[in-house]
Amino acid sequence: MEYDVITVGHGLAGLVAASELAGAGKKVLLLDQEPASNLGGQAWWSFGGLFLVDSPEQRRMGIKDSHELAWQDWLGTAGFDRMNDEDEWGYQWAKAYVDFAAGEKREWLRSLGVRFFPVVGWAERGGSLADGHGNSVPRFHIVWGTGPGIVKPFADRVRQGIRDGLIHYLPRHRVTELVTENGMVTGVRGEKLAEDDRTRGEKTSREVERLFEVRAGAVLMTSGGIGGNHELVRANWPERLGSPPARMLTGVPAYVDGHLLGAAEKAGGRLVNRDRMWHYTEGIQNYDPVWPNHGIRILPGPSPLWFNAEGQRFGAPNFPGFDTLSTLEAIGKSGYGYSWFVLTKKMIEKEFALSGSEQNPDLTGKSIRMILSRVLPGAPEPVEKFMKRGEDFVVARTLPELVDGMNDLVGEERIFLEEMERQIRARDREIDNKFAKDLQVMAIRSARASMGDKLVRVAPPHRILDPAAGPLIAVRLNIVSRKTLGGLQTNLSGQVLGADGEPVPGLYAAGEASGFGGGGVHGYRSLEGTFLGGCLFSGRQAGRALSQG
Repeated sequence: MEYDVITVGHGLAGLVAASELAGAGKKVLLLDQEPASNLGGQAWWSFGGLFLVDSPEQRRMGIKDSHELAWQDWLGTAGFDRMNDEDEWGYQWAKAYVDFAAGEKREWLRSLGVRFFPVVGWAERGGSLADGHGNSVPRFHIVWGTGPGIVKPFADRVRQGIRDGLIHYLPRHRVTELVTENGMVTGVRGEKLAEDDRTRGEKTSREVERLFEVRAGAVLMTSGGIGGNHELVRANWPERLGSPPARMLTGVPAYVDGHLLGAAEKAGGRLVNRDRMWHYTEGIQNYDPVWPNHGIRILPGPSPLWFNAEGQRFGAPNFPGFDTLSTLEAIGKSGYGYSWFVLTKKMIEKEFALSGSEQNPDLTGKSIRMILSRVLPGAPEPVEKFMKRGEDFVVARTLPELVDGMNDLVGEERIFLEEMERQIRARDREIDNKFAKDLQVMAIRSARASMGDKLVRVAPPHRILDPAAGPLIAVRLNIVSRKTLGGLQTNLSGQVLGADGEPVPGLYAAGEASGFGGGGVHGYRSLEGTFLGGCLFSGRQAGRALSQG
């Protein structure tokens, strides 16, 4: 047989697995429906955040973390409630992944040349009890070079494998079916698509030149999730999150369409936790889109006030950066598909960042000079561009002007000045003391006890209606589709399991196609920094297991 393994998908998980296989001397066929310009998949577009536990970066910042605390946070966040069924292997993957994140993950990456920005971020802060959802401490380690920086070492290893004759790479090959013989997956069938020279991330054609079929000892599915396919997202949307929004932005390229998950099911694989998904609530329309309906996520600090579409402030834990799933549920049940941040220029200068490698040219380009400019007056340049050109921003000198602008933006008077002013003044009265009953104000003061937040992330508490902190800013926030938390159920070797719980011979999965491990390593919620990490870990696990065959 010409190939030991066919890897379907040239995203991060596929690159990690292929590089592991080539390193063990195995012959790999690497296929993807997109052009070679998209090598690295979604990971290339990412902010490059990785979940690490008790790292040197944390310790230098005075953060006391531990494996026990991380595992407590993971369990409180995941909420596994389908044990001995859909969550059985996700739970085992979670234990293995936290071990990895607290153990060899950092040194393994450093051995490949990966380095980290010294300030550790605090994502998904939780906002409930100690054993509930959220990171108890900052754990979000940004790769120096963001998404391209984490893709590069594995892409380089794959290119070396190609030069060594161990990896055969065929872009523009769209797999549509798995070949099975006597209950065993032995290959793939699909369509050779016409060449397309569009740049990374742009939607490409599906013009078919010819059909193809190829065989191998095993097939590894690393073909991603469903975030670019709103029809599938809505079909799997759970009732507990309310109604899916009528308008939703897309946080991933169009090729993230989930078309191969059904093919794996037909071959005997079990798809679990379909109703678990991770969509962001702070999406803004990209004024310069790369893919259709391109949404960018705001990575907010904790200070902006968050209101629903009718101008009612959300309560705990629905503060910026605290509990994504809870806020998604609150928005879904509000009857509208959008919400609002209201903040000051003083807040946006320190607290707004935009997710994605292309929105962070300083970190992506490894420019210390540009990074130092973040401490200068004014919002970061990408944020300034959205304020001037983005359709979701309203900037005004006074609150009446701001409310008028918010209503004009949606074409209907849904927000009333008197009620908005009442809520903001009530919050502003809580600022005069270093203690308060407003939980968001308390959270802001707690955040500034963290060195990283105080230095670069959280503005000093101040009155929103203080003219010296202005102008006032409102941002319409849209739901932006992103991650699939469920997927093909796999054991710790990456073998896809069937309905009987036994491995489907010859079929493996990794990355988002496998729910980042086990069909749902995250349970219901993510601690963030765990999607790239899940691709790294599940791709490595599958690659190493297949290398033993």
